[in-house]
Amino acid sequence: MTDRDALLVAAVRAGNLREVNALLWPGGNPDAADEDGLPVLCTAVAAYDPAVTEALVEAGADPDRELPDGTTPLLRAIAGGSPTVFEAALGAEPRLRLAPQRRTELLEAARGWYEEGPPARLRRLTGDSGPVCARAVREGESKTLTEYTAGGRRVRDGHGAILTSLEWAFRILTPVAELVARAVRHADPEHADWSESEWNLTQRRSAETWAEVVAFHRHPDPLSRLFVVDVLDMHAMTGGLTQHAGWYERERLKLLGAWVEVEDDGAVLARLLRALADEGHPGAEAVGLRRVGHAEARVRREVPGLLDRPLTPRGAGAVRALCQDPDAGVRSAAAEELAREALQAEDRPLLLALLADADPQVVRRAAYATAWGADRSPDVGEALVRLLGAEDQDVRLSAAHGLALRDAPHTPEAYARVGPLGPEYEHDHRADGLWRWRSRNEPGG
Repeated sequence: MTDRDALLVAAVRAGNLREVNALLWPGGNPDAADEDGLPVLCTAVAAYDPAVTEALVEAGADPDRELPDGTTPLLRAIAGGSPTVFEAALGAEPRLRLAPQRRTELLEAARGWYEEGPPARLRRLTGDSGPVCARAVREGESKTLTEYTAGGRRVRDGHGAILTSLEWAFRILTPVAELVARAVRHADPEHADWSESEWNLTQRRSAETWAEVVAFHRHPDPLSRLFVVDVLDMHAMTGGLTQHAGWYERERLKLLGAWVEVEDDGAVLARLLRALADEGHPGAEAVGLRRVGHAEARVRREVPGLLDRPLTPRGAGAVRALCQDPDAGVRSAAAEELAREALQAEDRPLLLALLADADPQVVRRAAYATAWGADRSPDVGEALVRLLGAEDQDVRLSAAHGLALRDAPHTPEAYARVGPLGPEYEHDHRADGLWRWRSRNEPGG
């Protein structure tokens, strides 16, 4: 092992992406072997390190290299069950790169893990009859998995997503019903299997696939219906520039408008209402007004987002009622709508009450909305000053920002009370409020 290879091995083990890239470019050996003779790509795969895995593959590491035990780094990535690591290891143009026999081997490996499941497969492979430990892990910002450990080996349960991704890479059109079954298997809309099926069906733009997907909106299982809503949402987000975008939009709006009137599951109905709001459905306000008194709070929380702006008299009445709802989430959503309006004098006490609500999340959202809101009355200004004493720094920042927007003379003191902001506020527009206030109010600003 050369000195440079030894340094690369150490950097991969440490997960030091910057050092890995520095050693790979120029002239590093992406297939450098560890002390056990395995390429460092296997080290990165075993460590569930997608960034280092991707760097090695992009530098030329061979994911298809046959190892002494008959596996390859890519097969090991499949077994590991992490869709993110698998995608990083897959490499470019796998359908063209891999022979049919090798493609079949990969598909069978993914399908075998998916069908048997990590706990059973781990027990069989390790011979460990003891309990299989499980813990939730997150990949990226939104995908969840379960990681299982037994017999000194760990595996994640994203094999459904890996199988779906492989099929798409090899141009295999998996039956829609199978993709829906994979999505709902874990009963978790944030699971990687769910999101991969959703993405796959969104990419398959054909009238036949569309009809088969939307037929599940009548499925007796609410999870299957919820999955359809997610596919519709993904269509809306990604379909604007695709062929026949207008047709898909019309079909979505027609389906959503009819479906929302018959849906009886609270979770699905709430998602349908959000989809109506996001789509700008022409009948959204009427639908929302009929749900103001719905028994489930998660449904009522979506009502404010369905109302026309500026608020109609009926919409304003709905917001007033929701501002006094027993559920904090409903009050929070209503506060945002109320604060952005030019309030009538009789509505101001509602907003002031929300700014002093017993629930911290209501205060946080109400303060944020009020800062930008149209009400410039002394009562609201005084409420913002009181919020500078809140324990929650985010509330103090909203209050200071609201005072800056109102050109309050004590804005510098308000921002001083906010305190030092952490890196999470680096791109927050509220953090620039004092600078903007000074540019408007101080000579030479």
